[in-house]
Amino acid sequence: MSSVVETVTELVRPILDENNFELVDMEFVKEGKNWYLRLFIDKEHGINIEECALVSDQLSEKLDNCDPDPIPQAYFLEVSSPGAERPLKKEADYQKAFENNAYINVSLYQQIDGKKVYEGYLIDLNEEELTLEYMDKTRKKTITIPRNKIAKARLAIKF
Repeated sequence: MSSVVETVTELVRPILDENNFELVDMEFVKEGKNWYLRLFIDKEHGINIEECALVSDQLSEKLDNCDPDPIPQAYFLEVSSPGAERPLKKEADYQKAFENNAYINVSLYQQIDGKKVYEGYLIDLNEEELTLEYMDKTRKKTITIPRNKIAKARLAIKF
């Protein structure tokens, strides 16, 4: 399935570049009986529904004109915003979150100090690890997490 993502990335890149949009993430997944090709796009001050529709229409046309068809099975194309809790995938995502002292959620492959999920402010970052400031009940604590232990990271909304 990664070949689908690679092919679609090549097809959508000119559309995104022309409009100054960023490809945040893409997935080609089967859910139940249906296949979904999902693109999450963004831009500097957020993406709107018309811009998602524009990318969807232009990409659909390109996919329809591909020979051979890069996606032979039936599928649903979804183009949307990554939302307020956008994933941190690329180094630039982490760097921007750090510069903004962002509140993030980090899921780990294995426990550190008895927990697999941490949520807090990203207060330090380098190639090897990141440091979060988080609340443990009523106490403010910090934890340094090796980046190779991170399964997923995303922006989070603090309540």
